[in-house]
Amino acid sequence: MDLKQKIESAWDDRSLLNDLNIIKAIKDTIELLDSGELRVAHCEGSKWIVNEWIKKAVLLYFPINKMTTLHAGPMEFHDKIPLKRDYAKKGIRVVPSAISRYGSFISSGCILMPSYVNIGAYIGKGTMVDTWATVGSCAQIGENVHISGGVGIGGVLEPLQATPVIIEDNVFLGSRSIIVEGVIIRKEAVLGANVVLTASTKIIDITNNDPVEIKGEIPERSVVIPGSFPKKFNAGTYNVPCALIIGKRKESTDKKTSLNQVLREHNLAV
Repeated sequence: MDLKQKIESAWDDRSLLNDLNIIKAIKDTIELLDSGELRVAHCEGSKWIVNEWIKKAVLLYFPINKMTTLHAGPMEFHDKIPLKRDYAKKGIRVVPSAISRYGSFISSGCILMPSYVNIGAYIGKGTMVDTWATVGSCAQIGENVHISGGVGIGGVLEPLQATPVIIEDNVFLGSRSIIVEGVIIRKEAVLGANVVLTASTKIIDITNNDPVEIKGEIPERSVVIPGSFPKKFNAGTYNVPCALIIGKRKESTDKKTSLNQVLREHNLAV
């Protein structure tokens, strides 16, 4: 509570950013984010709650730091935020050229292929972040998630009340899929390659006789592929991208199974 009060005070009065006690409070908050003791968002039942004051601390961390030149072997960086360290001690496998910023939390048993994890992100145990995938600021990733190559998980710092992208436990994200603008992917869902989900993307459940439209959330164990629907414009009718829920992942399906195996259960290959 003491940290929260100090962060809120500095947010309302930026002149306090010269106060050593305020600077320490901001740095302590980021350190707790880095260790996983604090999170930008937490789940109560099935509802995700955004801790706005922690997002404020992340935003205030930038102005209290100066630009610094960093070196990693022959590579050089020039930034305000240091890189994460001590991977061996934390039990994280990191392949060369994978980068995560200080203030992100990565659990033991995770594997980072050449990829990028931004400040404020949280990644649960056993998750794989594959080649050229990005995990944006404040994104919340569950345990045993497979983030395939080239996946883009968006970040969000402002507006403060905005929910970050949430990927719950045992989710499989197919190659080049994109999830942004606070979309929630519930447990054990499977996204096929190239599925794009924004806050306004139509998600259409076509598993029954009549289609059902939802937005902003993929239900548990849903199997999702990219689709399109016709929309009228002044210049004519054109197909607009959407996401199609084609079925449910079977409870008996091994959570480590390949994407192709899951899709074959629904007589589909992507």
